[in-house]
Amino acid sequence: MGSPDSFGRQLNGMGSGISSTSKICVVERSSRPGIDVDYTFVQVGIKDGHLDVAGNCGNMSSVVGPFAFNEGLVKAKGLAGDNDEVTVRMFNTNTSKEVYNTFRVNSDRTAFNPLGDYSIDGVGGTGSMITLSFRDPGGAKTGYALPTGNAIDTLCLGDGSTVRATLSDIANPGVFVLASELGLPGDIHPDVLGANGALMERLEDIRQAGAAAMGLDPGTQSVPKIVLLSSPSQSDIDHGVHIVCRALSMQQAHKAVPLTLALNLGAICRIPGTIAAQVAVGAEGRESIRIAHASGQLDVGSVFKDGKLESALLHRTARILMKGDVFF
Repeated sequence: MGSPDSFGRQLNGMGSGISSTSKICVVERSSRPGIDVDYTFVQVGIKDGHLDVAGNCGNMSSVVGPFAFNEGLVKAKGLAGDNDEVTVRMFNTNTSKEVYNTFRVNSDRTAFNPLGDYSIDGVGGTGSMITLSFRDPGGAKTGYALPTGNAIDTLCLGDGSTVRATLSDIANPGVFVLASELGLPGDIHPDVLGANGALMERLEDIRQAGAAAMGLDPGTQSVPKIVLLSSPSQSDIDHGVHIVCRALSMQQAHKAVPLTLALNLGAICRIPGTIAAQVAVGAEGRESIRIAHASGQLDVGSVFKDGKLESALLHRTARILMKGDVFF
């Protein structure tokens, strides 16, 4: 990947100096009953080269199924699905959770078919739709959807100030705070956010305080992540948006939103008393939540039964970029 790189650019490797493109998945056949493949997600630190396996990644999860299918780790005849689609049942070792990956295959069911007209805000081009279903996603790292048992906690920071936050662990742990409580507009641009060193330090303090309250290691950069929330504007509401967010990942302002955090956010919009539920507009009782982020909009789904979160759902696209050997 080109890490460690004190210059933060990863020019001597395959990364590009941002956390979103400094990632690896290790995939193998599974011996677990009812599971096709196991996979481990690795977040590669850019400047320090640290290999962080604390959490999962939604974007990388979307590629695991098609990769396993194309590489012969699974065969079509052993998979659920109709003539055009198959479902690969995956086990994520980072979170010990199951993820079902449903994707399109070619006419003879021998390879993933990436061609289609599904588009994603912030991603150029179109492709066939990949559906990810995160099974029983609550408590991915802590064992509880709300690790403290509270819909809102008050975090005490090192400078003596306090901030309210919803601490939730669904798909991946997150610290969700009101943008307005920090004196920020909800639609702040990631570049403006990232350029404010004092603000980024404060957000990291909040993230670490949230981690400690959740029983997680504050020194682990990949989880929890911090997300700023706000209500949608009237224009957003007219376009079906329920909530607005700005996210940070690995101490960088994210250009969109980490997918596992979007799943988390979609679910807590439906949990009474959370900050997300308080600022979301028109989200009550909806399985599908539309989130506005810095690059556009994203729809995520969550299914509750008798008050328990059964699954969380999202859609992605993928294609093969290259096959070959990487030297180090």
